[in-house]
Amino acid sequence: MTFDASQVYQPAEDTFLLIRSATAEVHADDVVIEIGTGSGAVAGAVQKIAPKTLAVDINPHAVAHAREVNGVTAVRSDLFSAVSGKFDLILFNAPYLPTLPEERIDDWLEYALDGGISGRDVIERFLPQAVSHLTEKGRILLLISSLTGLSETFSLCEANGCSAVVSAEEEVEDKEMLYVLKITRKP
Repeated sequence: MTFDASQVYQPAEDTFLLIRSATAEVHADDVVIEIGTGSGAVAGAVQKIAPKTLAVDINPHAVAHAREVNGVTAVRSDLFSAVSGKFDLILFNAPYLPTLPEERIDDWLEYALDGGISGRDVIERFLPQAVSHLTEKGRILLLISSLTGLSETFSLCEANGCSAVVSAEEEVEDKEMLYVLKITRKP
């Protein structure tokens, strides 16, 4: 498939923060999945360390871009819908922008940005699925924004039987903070 690059989330501050966090966290023998891969930049960086890396995205343009530009094994999937198995490391730069229905743009790129009214709609769907796909000692790196609500996201992790800590953070424009949460199952 040829892809329309204008419909693919291109690497930005959040991408680079997740790349730094993921490459510091990943082990060579980890089985890794990146949900919502966008351009495939994160999965591409991680697979250099952990060859068993899979990327998924709901956006067909993103899947084609990740394959063709970043050489990643990528499949089209809404979160884990087309995926089976367990993973040692799950990566997700979630669509975290609070978005009102009238702000929606109705294109493929919107899937990378639109976090629903709270900014947590996709995260609320993601967490229970991710927990069921984790190996016993697996971990999740979830990138969110201060616009998403840090304490609310911690509460979602707690409600799904997980513990979360901020493993990295970075201030971006207009005093917005980006956070990478390291999430693990509670013992």
